[in-house]
Amino acid sequence: MATEKTVIWHNPRCSKSRQTLELLRENGIEPEIVEYLKTPPSAAEIATVIKQLNIEPRGLMRTGESVYKELGLANVGDGKSLIAAMANNPVLIERPVVLHKGKSALGRPPEDVLKIL
Repeated sequence: MATEKTVIWHNPRCSKSRQTLELLRENGIEPEIVEYLKTPPSAAEIATVIKQLNIEPRGLMRTGESVYKELGLANVGDGKSLIAAMANNPVLIERPVVLHKGKSALGRPPEDVLKIL
């Protein structure tokens, strides 16, 4: 996943995702846009991002989503199972995620992505 290009896992309906994309562009970066709800990342890609962010899998999850409750994920302690759930249900992935030169950042707030550029 180490790449020279900048990639954003983007949801155009999300204000934070749109703000992060605009911030990248304001800083002279035109990222590759991956609408992750249409083209979900693999479990391996999600695991790599989690490692780069130095967080637990649940830290990348949108725990308020109905599918989180429907799948009973609050009671799941196994990281691999949580990652698989995100790969199978990309709506669970917190957004936006920016990948740049082997590093990742979560755009919450959007300015957090500037630290990896």
